[in-house]
Amino acid sequence: MGILSLLLWMPALGAVFLAFAPGDKPRVIRCLAHLFSSVTLLLSLWLLIHYDQHNAATQFNENFPINPDLGSEYALGVDGLSLPMVLLATVLTSVALLASFSITDSIKGYHLCVLLLEFGILGVFLAQDWALFYTFWEVTLIPLFFLIGRWGGKRRHAASLNFVLYTMGGSVFMLLSLLAISEYDLEYEGTLMTSMHQMAKDMPWQEQVLVLLGFLIGFGVKLPIFPLHGWLPLAHVEAPSPISILLSGILLKMGAYGLIRVLVMLPEAAHILQPLLIFLGLFGMLYGGLLAWRQTDLKAMVAYSSVSHMGLVLLGMSTLTQLGLSGAVLQMTAHGLIAGALFLLVGLLYERTHTRNIQDYSSLVHTMPRYTLLMTLVLLAAMGLPGTVGFIAELSVLMAGYQQWGGLMVLFGMSMLITAAYCLRTIGVLFTGPVRPAMHAIPDLHSAGLLAAGILVVGIVLLGILPEALIQLSAATLSELSAVIKSRPL
Repeated sequence: MGILSLLLWMPALGAVFLAFAPGDKPRVIRCLAHLFSSVTLLLSLWLLIHYDQHNAATQFNENFPINPDLGSEYALGVDGLSLPMVLLATVLTSVALLASFSITDSIKGYHLCVLLLEFGILGVFLAQDWALFYTFWEVTLIPLFFLIGRWGGKRRHAASLNFVLYTMGGSVFMLLSLLAISEYDLEYEGTLMTSMHQMAKDMPWQEQVLVLLGFLIGFGVKLPIFPLHGWLPLAHVEAPSPISILLSGILLKMGAYGLIRVLVMLPEAAHILQPLLIFLGLFGMLYGGLLAWRQTDLKAMVAYSSVSHMGLVLLGMSTLTQLGLSGAVLQMTAHGLIAGALFLLVGLLYERTHTRNIQDYSSLVHTMPRYTLLMTLVLLAAMGLPGTVGFIAELSVLMAGYQQWGGLMVLFGMSMLITAAYCLRTIGVLFTGPVRPAMHAIPDLHSAGLLAAGILVVGIVLLGILPEALIQLSAATLSELSAVIKSRPL
């Protein structure tokens, strides 16, 4: 068994162990879940250490034929685009489990579902065959449906059903696009993912556009892009806070990751649909920011801010340049850490006060100094403060956009001002003003909550001060991908 298979199947193995663990011993269950998630994290760090960042090709490849007649394989590989997402997935899963000590109902089923969710997510980022990719894409639906529907808030059943219906609806369009491409794949040996570059030469541009539109809908639901974002606010608000970390921190990145792959594989269609992608990116940034600014529920605010920040990812990839793609990958990583930290900190505050209404708080700096420091740093990172990873990502996308569209980036600037407005408002309302009597006895962060939040904040600041390592990790792969796009203009 190769390193990628070991990494992929470790969470599934953990789920098997949990299935046979005694359900009346929560300490044993939590320890087993943490053990397997930690081993998975260590394996991803081993990949990082041994990955050759100067090699643009997929590395640590594993291939095993499943259905040779259809060209389907158990094919795994990792490159500069997928490796940051694999690292992000393993880190956020460990953080989510650290934040799950508040879960006291059906602990065994909860931790089993979290490990199965990590298994599905890793499969999406490691798969080098479209049939395998689609299988893992659908696998993530099952544990998420139960995690939201069983351990969520008052409207959890509607939220879980909404999420599944939206995602399955998008998956239908993705499947239709894959079936359209598979007709051309029969002429070649190898997997769909490796042979699509050849297929694109034979596909009429009209067909490429239709196929890319199908992918745009399928991946756009998960990204999410307007108007396919309807599931997101309800799911984020009703999901348990540790699951919101995974939803916003890594599940949304699956859509962005898949869309980058198909833009490279259908470059003619990417050039034709570039104006649509630009519009959707800028509109999503403004629309999500305005809706976040209007919210009084802290969790809803973070949920809508995700629409805005993922619009930034779409804008970066719509430039179809190396700088823009680099900005998109940086923003995917930045948003994963920042949104994960925001949902974690909002959840920890809710556990102590049982309210998410921002108007119920004031001057928490006196009672929760550690919480104040971490939350302030994360909100400043969300608005792109220099010295944080959010600034590096936004600057890269802004530069790429300005090189291509010039004055159109005024809309980008407006979006950043809106983000700054609701972030600064949140800091002001939460941490300044008179101390309310109800807030006198709120305990500050400690133990597991402090460790989980500290890990994410350290990542946000460290990658903001030393971004070169993250940039170089993806540089060779993104250079090759952008060259492919440029080589096939209409």
